[in-house]
Amino acid sequence: MGEPNLTQPCSKSLPPRRRDAVSTRRKLLQAARQEFARSGLAGARVDVIAAKAGVNKQLVYHYFGDKDAMYLAVLEWIYDEIKHYEDRLKLRDLAPEQTIRKLIESSFDYLALHRDFVTLLNDENRLGAPHIRGFRKFVDISSPLLAVIKKALSQGARGGLFRKGVNPEQLCISIAGLSYFYFSGMPTLSAVFKQDLATTAALRKRRKHVVDLVMQSLRP
Repeated sequence: MGEPNLTQPCSKSLPPRRRDAVSTRRKLLQAARQEFARSGLAGARVDVIAAKAGVNKQLVYHYFGDKDAMYLAVLEWIYDEIKHYEDRLKLRDLAPEQTIRKLIESSFDYLALHRDFVTLLNDENRLGAPHIRGFRKFVDISSPLLAVIKKALSQGARGGLFRKGVNPEQLCISIAGLSYFYFSGMPTLSAVFKQDLATTAALRKRRKHVVDLVMQSLRP
């Protein structure tokens, strides 16, 4: 998956000064994403973010205003990343069973590839989701996805592939939760079950289980 557009148009088409500004902002966002995932919003330090980005701390305030605004900018980056990821799946073009299966697989795979998103989401949940609640684009990300799920469930039910009456919102939550909790609770789950759940084999096993569990739950 390609890196999402963190800023504006392609930096190659911009004049040198503007190109430098785009590059600096990108470096700050990348450093901020790492630091927020590691320390949370409360524990993250602006000077550490600036040092990781290799710039003066004052540039953080110049580009973002304050730490809270930078945190929101990181969430916006993640929104764009998820949207780009979902668009590439082309779920609308698939048959009902393929649509749901691909959605389950891709949801698991995204979290496997972006563990920092899990820790960022943990922190946002702990805070009561103040940033996501106030960020309309992030709230609206579920709308097109729910539309795809509704279409797949409806077509699948008419074709005898899925049982009738499956709630699209609940299915969406279940798909997300079955994968999210695995990564969110990985350290404690690994300790409880005395095995490393982060290995390739363990991830493959969990992925298959989640797919099979959800698909079986939809059968007539």
